[in-house]
Amino acid sequence: MQIWNRRHFLKTAAALSAASIAASRAGSETVRNVFALKSELEPSQAISANDHIQLALIGAGGQGMYDTGEAVQVPGVKLVAVADCYNGRLERSKELWGADVFTTRDYNEILSRKDIDAVIVGTPDHWHKQASIDSMKAGKDVYCEKPMIHEYRDGPEMIETAKATNRIIQIGSQRVSSILYLKAKELLASGAIGKLNMVTARWDRNSSMGAWNYTIPPDASAQTCDWERFQGTAPKIPFSAERFFQWRKWKDYGTGVAGDLFVHLFSGTHFITDSHGPTQGMATGGLRYWKDGRDALDVVLGLFDYSDFNLSLRVNFVDGGEESEGLLFTGDEGTMEIGGGWVSVNRVPREKDPGLTIDTFPKAMQAQIQAEHDKKYPKQHLEGPPAAGFEKYVAPEGYSDSYDHFRNFFAAVRSRKPVVEDAVFGYRAAGAALLSNLSIQKKQVVKWDPEEMKLV
Repeated sequence: MQIWNRRHFLKTAAALSAASIAASRAGSETVRNVFALKSELEPSQAISANDHIQLALIGAGGQGMYDTGEAVQVPGVKLVAVADCYNGRLERSKELWGADVFTTRDYNEILSRKDIDAVIVGTPDHWHKQASIDSMKAGKDVYCEKPMIHEYRDGPEMIETAKATNRIIQIGSQRVSSILYLKAKELLASGAIGKLNMVTARWDRNSSMGAWNYTIPPDASAQTCDWERFQGTAPKIPFSAERFFQWRKWKDYGTGVAGDLFVHLFSGTHFITDSHGPTQGMATGGLRYWKDGRDALDVVLGLFDYSDFNLSLRVNFVDGGEESEGLLFTGDEGTMEIGGGWVSVNRVPREKDPGLTIDTFPKAMQAQIQAEHDKKYPKQHLEGPPAAGFEKYVAPEGYSDSYDHFRNFFAAVRSRKPVVEDAVFGYRAAGAALLSNLSIQKKQVVKWDPEEMKLV
């Protein structure tokens, strides 16, 4: 049943873009809400019962359940099945979405059903490729959580399968569907900060949950958890409740901060700048605080070269402050920043007259230089620079880019038009992010071909 509360109304009314605003006067601040009259992706009329998209969830952990909660708010979407390796999550799925929801430990039972149109793959990273490929071969469209890959060889296989099966696949870095990121893209393209030369991005956390220490249920055991199925391609070891429920802490199942958080920053950067990826990168990091048996680092810093700008990234799980996510775009005429629920532009145009430093020269030389300078930059004909100023665009209260990302996905499922983040986009973002892990492992700069999408 669709719940039409204020939060959902605001999300429905939220725009994919807003008209640009003229630069404000120097030193002033302009704040605008990013609204539009109507969303292009929201159906204009009620959807019939026969036109509902039948959805299944594969991997009902925290992210999978959150995704499903967003997905079923989209009009015309119904959850009918859930697969997970823990009995408790199958029980919880029925509590959340109805006793008639089909549940199983084996996702192949879901894929064999003809009444399922699309699946959410919310599994640990090491299952993304296989679950997505199996789903596409079974005729299902796929929403696969980020990062798209666990290993580099996963990417080409997923891209080729999507082409061969003609299936829609959307990768779950929801920032690329955000109205704020689209506004940032428009602002950058309009020249709001001049020519881009540097991007600085961060995602810091300072909490146990932020560092992946997820709660382990008291009934966790080899009986309530399908440990053999969970391990998949990972090395076979005896049952570990910590590895099952806190899998992001180990490389066998996850991709560390690179795949969990860097990939969002890469996705956002690529979307806003229309870039395909870096040509090389280097990273460093370490385990500074969470020395609890994990092998995924809690501090990572990376530097990456693009064709016309540089990108620096940081994730710190022990930063001493609140969780903080943001990107700062620096151009030759100002900066643009994305924070929690807003994007701002601080325009600082370059001067037309560069000025002189001639006081240490002889007077005659000063006069000569000044005369030549005045001819080149005649004051009476100099146009003043565009007004400097600060503008801030704020998303409506309760806005959810995850909801918009699912709207984009389900619109593509119906229309068969491309999604905003297909397998090629997803692989370029994940491939760039995982350069960090490779660089730390090899202790060297690693090269990447963003067009061919392969390591050099």
